[in-house]
Amino acid sequence: MQHWLMKSEADCYSIDDLKQDKKTLWTEVRNYQARNFMRDMQVGDIVLFYHSNGGAATGIVGEVRVSKVGVVDPTQFDAASEYYDAKASKGKPRWECVEVQFVKKYENPILLSELKAKKQYQDMIVTQPGNRLSITPVKRKHFDLISKVGS
Repeated sequence: MQHWLMKSEADCYSIDDLKQDKKTLWTEVRNYQARNFMRDMQVGDIVLFYHSNGGAATGIVGEVRVSKVGVVDPTQFDAASEYYDAKASKGKPRWECVEVQFVKKYENPILLSELKAKKQYQDMIVTQPGNRLSITPVKRKHFDLISKVGS
């Protein structure tokens, strides 16, 4: 089992939205490196759910589980979507996604400022300057610490 971090802006799709929906496709990723990370995911992998661009509330707010892999991202074919890709075709899609299901919302979210301030988290990708990837791998030691603090 691997661990990951997935970012979503809370006003676009929050942990509460996923809690209500129970599961969702993680669509609209248009960065090749992030897409490739999704290709490495396996059913059962645990993901830290991160609210980005939330100002003071930016941070890890819960956990989700990968429930389906290798799903063709349908938004690439929707000409009305900002995520439409004219180079993609149903016979040769360019973008894949995963399905995730809600596991838990943290009672104690771990803010980005806390992650950056504590030495044990400073080698996490999310704390690195200039990191803008919406999906990143997470080391087991970081996941264990975060899950314990958040619960």
